[in-house]
Formats: sequence, structure tokens, C-alpha cells
Amino acid sequence: MAASLPATMRAAVVHSPGGPSALTLQDLPVPIPSAGQVLIRVRAFGLNRAEMFTRQGHSPDVTFPRVLGIEATGTVASAPGGEFAEGATVATVMGGLGRVIDGGYAEYTLVPARHVKAVAVDVGWAVLGALPEMLQTAWGAMFGALTLEKGEKFLVRGGTSSVALAAVALGKWKGAEVVATTRRKEREGLLRGAGAGEVVVDRGSIEEEVKRRWPGGFDKVLELVGVVTLEDSLRVVRKGGIVCAAGIVGGSWEMERFTPNRVIPSGTYLTTYWSSVEAFMETPLDKMARLVKEGVVRISIKTYRFDEIVKAHQIMDEGNAEGKMVVLVD
Repeated sequence: MAASLPATMRAAVVHSPGGPSALTLQDLPVPIPSAGQVLIRVRAFGLNRAEMFTRQGHSPDVTFPRVLGIEATGTVASAPGGEFAEGATVATVMGGLGRVIDGGYAEYTLVPARHVKAVAVDVGWAVLGALPEMLQTAWGAMFGALTLEKGEKFLVRGGTSSVALAAVALGKWKGAEVVATTRRKEREGLLRGAGAGEVVVDRGSIEEEVKRRWPGGFDKVLELVGVVTLEDSLRVVRKGGIVCAAGIVGGSWEMERFTPNRVIPSGTYLTTYWSSVEAFMETPLDKMARLVKEGVVRISIKTYRFDEIVKAHQIMDEGNAEGKMVVLVD
């Protein structure tokens, strides 16, 4: 089987931290799988802000040169252990991908078989490439960490990131009363189109406006901006409500001078969600793919060619994606 594979592949490699131009397309040897591994012919991969931080040199435990990409979708080129049939449609996320081992920004990627999930629903590569990391984060945070229920008042903080837009869509599907924030008023239409019933323009603090418009506070808050706005988000949830910190859109990893009894109001619950292989394998990807295919959950997707990877990262750096960015690999 391996003999039929090409000797080389195109990959987007970062040799040293830097801006978008640090990504260079070059030829690398196609990895050879062993038993327990799967070689995936990558057809599409989503772009994530975590990859931007890695490219900039901010992710811990990353050595360069490195092929970036914490997720990939495609077909099985080889699985010597027999875990998957050749040609099967699959997806993979995390597990050190793009950080400890070379990732999805390539024509082929090699991962442990236990990190690979078969996909039965045909939604096309542009859509499938958008789903794994984005939807497993939204799903895990909303229904694992927050235990969101129908009828609850649900705030998505950082509403125009790809995970946030997915969360808005899934919140509407669940029957929650969805409110989303954005720093730019002109993006209100994008959020309402995704499923938000109301939109709050976020100028750094939303406490005053929320208490005026929703005096009882929110039942659940998905905090995707991160520690920059976390304290403010904790002040807009009702007593007994939950805030889940699940993103770093604001660009900061740590909260300085964190004093729990000052930051967390009494009776309010703070939890977190962080992506992992284990969480991805538990995510009902086929179910969500079907919801997207049937139009029940609407996802905004922007596609790019592989040779546009630098351009795509520039747009991500500028915060102008307005949806999930997906790179299609010919």
C-alpha cells in the first residue's frame, strides 16, 4: 500500500516564529505509517487561533520547524493496523497535532489511530473541514461544561469567532434564549443570521447594559474572549448560574492577581472547557454534520486554496474572518 504513495507532499511549515509570512509552502517526505497509525490524505482543514499563537511563538512545548494545524479531515491513505478502510472519510483533532507532531497543514498527516474518527455523513470537504475543532469545542463547552438546557438564557461572549458562531447556532437549535456580543455593531446581522435573538455591543464591559436589559442575569455564559473579560462575565450571570471559560480570543492566557473571593460572586459557578482528543472522540460529529447538512444549524464558512495559507493567516490576524476559515487541499 505504502508503495503507491507519492514520495513527497506539499506542507506549510514554520521554521521560526513570526507573522503570516513565516508560513512557507515546501516539499516534505510523505510519512510512512506503522501499525497503530493512520496516514490521512488531507482534503480540508480548519484554521484556528491556537495555530496563530503557535506561529507567533506563544504556544508552550512547540519546537520549530513545525507543520502547523491542530485538525484535519480527509481520506485514509493507509492504516497498517486495519483500524480503517482505505478511502474512508475521517477527521482528527488535537493530540499534539501541529505542536508536538506535524499537523494538518499538509497533503498528508500521520496520527495515532485512536485519534481518528470516521465520518459517515457526506457534507462536502468545505463543510466537513469546518466542523471538527469548532463544533467539538462548542458542543463540549455548552453541553458538557455548561449543561445548557432548553429555555435558558444563554450569553455567548466573543460572538463572531468561529466557535462562538457555532455556539450561537447550537444554542438556537437547543431552544435556548441566545444573546451574543460583538465589538463591532456592523456584525450584528452576522450574529442574528447565526441564531442570536439579541446582540450586545461589547466595549470591554457589558455589566451595566445586561443588568438594564436582563435584570435577572443569564443562566449560562460561554466566555470566549477569555481572562480579559472573565470578571465582567461573572457579574452578568444569575445566582446559581454558570460561566464557562473556553477561549482566548482576547489574546491573554492568564489572569493577573486572581483572587477567587473577589472575582467570583458568591453562588456563581465558574468552569472551563479545553479541547482534547478524548473530548473529540466523544463528540457526536455525524449528528452535527447532519444538522448542518439539513440547514438546522447554519455555519458561516470562508474557504481558501492551500497556496493562500499566508493570506488566510493575515485575515485571521486582523480578526476579519467572520466565520470558520477552511483551507481546501487539492
